[in-house]
Amino acid sequence: MAKIKGAVTVNTERCKGCNLCVVACPSDVLALMQKEVNDRGYHFAYMADPDKCIGCQSCALVCPDACIEVYRVVEK
Repeated sequence: MAKIKGAVTVNTERCKGCNLCVVACPSDVLALMQKEVNDRGYHFAYMADPDKCIGCQSCALVCPDACIEVYRVVEK
């Protein structure tokens, strides 16, 4: 049976670091970048632990700026 994993892409230039996606993630996949900021001066979200992503889209649903896209990848 094929295993389905999730993949998250974050538009780091639009992300304002509100932390809503990090809190909404049930698998603790996302985190805010601590040492880097985007062009607007915000710490942005990134996939801290990509192997845990289940593709539930909770992060994308709560993002107020629509910076997050979630994909489901089928592994054989």
